[in-house]
Amino acid sequence: MIHQETIAFPTAGHGAMTDLTERVQRIVTASRVQTGLVHVFAIGSTAAVGVIEFEPGLQRDLPETLDRLIPPSRAYGHEQAWHDGNGHSHLQATLLGPSLTVPITAGRLRLGTWQQIFHLECDIHARQRNVVVTVLGEG
Repeated sequence: MIHQETIAFPTAGHGAMTDLTERVQRIVTASRVQTGLVHVFAIGSTAAVGVIEFEPGLQRDLPETLDRLIPPSRAYGHEQAWHDGNGHSHLQATLLGPSLTVPITAGRLRLGTWQQIFHLECDIHARQRNVVVTVLGEG
């Protein structure tokens, strides 16, 4: 059985994190899959998804850490080609990655107590984002 839906939402710009856990679980529930996998894919080259303990400290720490590792700069080749101010955004999103796969057991996401699915906006502007959620498995 395969079921696919898209989650659409606005972001507030660079460093904004969105908790997608409940929305993904609702899609899993609607799919009626009891055992399988859910794949979460962020559309856009300046967006990322992952799992984290979704709490205010880490919502601040993750973007700040990425900015220390890959800081905003005009020296990136992307900046020299496009002059759009978001070369670091592409690199940060690439480092984290655009997708995540989570097991489904008994119709529920198989996440730990402190694991939530998040979307991170790496671009410098607020965006309207789409995340494709694909559920694969048996009912």
